[in-house]
Amino acid sequence: MGNQQAEVFDRIEAFRRRRPRLRDDVVTLAHGAGGGASAALLEAVFLPAFGNDVLEAQTDAALMSLPSGERVAFTTDAYVVHPLRFPHASLGHLAVNGAINDLAVVGARPLGLSAAFVVEEGFPVADLRDLVADMAEAAAAAGVAVVAGDTKVVDRGAADGLYVVSSGVGLVPPGRAIDAASVRPGDVVLLSGTIGDHGMAVMLARGDLPPGPDITSDTAPLHDLVETLLAAAPATRWLRDATRGGLAAVGNQLARDAEVAVVLDGSRLPVRPQVATACAALGVDPLYVANEGKLVAVVPGAEADAALAALRDHPLGRDAARIGEIRATPPGIVVLVTPFGATRIVDMLVGDPLPRIC
Repeated sequence: MGNQQAEVFDRIEAFRRRRPRLRDDVVTLAHGAGGGASAALLEAVFLPAFGNDVLEAQTDAALMSLPSGERVAFTTDAYVVHPLRFPHASLGHLAVNGAINDLAVVGARPLGLSAAFVVEEGFPVADLRDLVADMAEAAAAAGVAVVAGDTKVVDRGAADGLYVVSSGVGLVPPGRAIDAASVRPGDVVLLSGTIGDHGMAVMLARGDLPPGPDITSDTAPLHDLVETLLAAAPATRWLRDATRGGLAAVGNQLARDAEVAVVLDGSRLPVRPQVATACAALGVDPLYVANEGKLVAVVPGAEADAALAALRDHPLGRDAARIGEIRATPPGIVVLVTPFGATRIVDMLVGDPLPRIC
């Protein structure tokens, strides 16, 4: 028995020490999925070229100190979702909410956004006007203005209609620190709501699912929810919004950066029945499906009840759940305990079963 146990631990250690390696000669859709292939591209191409302490932190928004001593957060993201519209939202909503959420999960309060539009020749002006109106609607609802932008037009067939790149700037209040390095064994993992809604809404819009399921995208600005959480749980250790790669990718990033084990309770993961059915029809695990309005939080055990109650009192956190805990071993690994009591390692996917959903 001792030899078998030692062999298991050796295998886990070998698994933990794996590093993503770029083996491809050309870029594929998998490299944009937020999983293992994305990490390999980042490690092999971008970090060596631009490597610096701020970038290497690999947070959703870069944190920099101003000469005044204030800390500013800056983020940028490109949105290439197909189709441009899907149940409950559009590319325009994603471009605003995505930038706001990247600022919020590093503890920043958004100040302003910019937007760059890459428009394909022949794209209908009426459609462009509608998508820009969606952006304006989302920005107004969040209370964050779009204050700068740019427009480029490319040849017909070169952009699949429209791409948008949005950036955001925010300020981090003094004394606020949200960092994977502060995560400790015994901390609790919270999720602000159901997973898989956005990804399945996009697949429904593509016609990859039979008509009928009531599935809508969950895209929403999370900055007010974050402030509500931090007021109830001021010692919150770490935050992340579970977008590309879903909860699985977020968990693996946390386990890697904090050098801890993330243990998820499969019986507590909130998934809407219609989303679970849609995922089953496509052969996709909801853990890997992107969300656009959900956050993952790690809080000290002593603040977990207050944090969960605060999330559930907020309109965007009604389905919040306590989904797991942080343990010391095996470090760098995400483990899922199934409703039947079995365990399995949750790895990052190399590719993406649902490309271009954000």
